[in-house]
Amino acid sequence: MTDISRSSSRKSASLERGRFSDGMHAFAVRASSSEAPDSFQVYANGDHEDIVLVVSGLNSGALKAAWGHDWQTAGAGWREWVEVKAFMVFYNGERRGAGETVLRNG
Repeated sequence: MTDISRSSSRKSASLERGRFSDGMHAFAVRASSSEAPDSFQVYANGDHEDIVLVVSGLNSGALKAAWGHDWQTAGAGWREWVEVKAFMVFYNGERRGAGETVLRNG
């Protein structure tokens, strides 16, 4: 692994706030920066390109949620659940290995 690759891996890991699951997909929450992030991103199944949700406006209070292309048609209840879980993970600062939150049916 090159120095650039190692540096990029450390930076990506330091931005990650934690993970949660709906029982079918694993989601990770990543801050936009290490200091005073104005947004966070939720991606699915370890694929940084499979963007589920981006929430911006954290510093200004003018929150805006944008759903990834493949996730826009998900039910309103499920999307609300993802938003709540993503905010909890982002603000609680859960780290990988600190435990996962899992939605259980029934």
